[in-house]
Amino acid sequence: MTERVGKRVVRVRPSDGQRTTAVTITEAYQSGGQDGVLGLALDPELLQGTGRDHVYVSYTHDADPGSAVSRRVKIRRYTYNPTTGTLGSPVDVITGLPGSDDHNSARLLIGPDQKLYYTVGDQGNNQFNRKCLRVGSQDLPTATEVAARSWSKYAGKILRLNLDGSIPADNPQIAGVRSHVYSYGHRNPQGLTFRGSALYANEHGPKSDDELNLIQPGKNYGWPHVAGYQDDQAYTYANWSASSPTPCASLPWDDYSPPASVPRQQESAWSHPDFTEPLLTFYTVGNDHNFRDPACGSSAYICWPTIAPSALHHVAAESGIPGWGDSLLMTTLKKGAVYRVKLSASGDSVVGEPTVHLATTNRYRDLALSPDGRTIYVITDTSGNTSGPTGGSTTALSNPGAILEFTYTGPG
Repeated sequence: MTERVGKRVVRVRPSDGQRTTAVTITEAYQSGGQDGVLGLALDPELLQGTGRDHVYVSYTHDADPGSAVSRRVKIRRYTYNPTTGTLGSPVDVITGLPGSDDHNSARLLIGPDQKLYYTVGDQGNNQFNRKCLRVGSQDLPTATEVAARSWSKYAGKILRLNLDGSIPADNPQIAGVRSHVYSYGHRNPQGLTFRGSALYANEHGPKSDDELNLIQPGKNYGWPHVAGYQDDQAYTYANWSASSPTPCASLPWDDYSPPASVPRQQESAWSHPDFTEPLLTFYTVGNDHNFRDPACGSSAYICWPTIAPSALHHVAAESGIPGWGDSLLMTTLKKGAVYRVKLSASGDSVVGEPTVHLATTNRYRDLALSPDGRTIYVITDTSGNTSGPTGGSTTALSNPGAILEFTYTGPG
């Protein structure tokens, strides 16, 4: 697993929790935001004797040799040494990806097609201290930019790469250009998983409408023009970078009531032939919803109708827990719980309502299943806000920076 702030990849032995460092990435840049050592993927042929004992890691680094910080992301391949338990022989797979201190996303996964999939967030633009930077989730690379290996328009995308970092020949042509871009129009997609050849992703919404998406090649998922369903409910795109006549830099940030100089657009005012709505949202609310619940005080976002989804995993039909077969498991940061979503037989819709499991007062970052499917390991954040045990917001996490073990022992 990766340690974002510690700049390490570590191995943890489930039987006793013993932790060893596989590699420390000193080049990684970490500032206290959402940067550092990020995604990790194991080659499916690791320790199979095929010469592919590889581990892929993504991280932010400072690409500017001067005093200014210019974050970029690279994906690096390491070779695992089973004798020493360490990672060495680093090879850069791709460099120059967009990097930020916010909304890096950075989920890394190797698909059943032996391709690397990687999520790149919208960099946190159009909000907080990045409010004057436009969201580039709808921007697409030109053929000239691809030829020059300029990846600046990859923000807000899900990428698909060959294992050596090159562009797969069967990637979709979008606007006439084939690049690493597999899908676009994303905000902050943090979870990826496959069910057979079908790819699913979850994504953070703004103040509502976290999403579960079925990712299809070349499709547009709407951000920043649409959050969740295209229903004109509880979301209007306010483009701070286009503020006029008052320049954006002169304006104070206001998440609830943007100044009159900031142009606003209803969801229904935008259209695109490849727009694809989510399978499910967490949650869609009406325009009359009160986003300033006093129960959360200054941490009002904890009370917003979202769950902050992080990891996503598919449980196959042979699951060790009855009734959990062919479901998606999703860890959440705000709710400290695992959400289970049952898929239809076709996989292009969901069955019933999500169920909530293993709730504690923590921020759940990721999970792993034991080989028999009966034990779930959940890793928690070391700090941050989450929902309190009886509502509201709290920073008093029950198990900060821990791996929790939950074992199914039978019904009841």
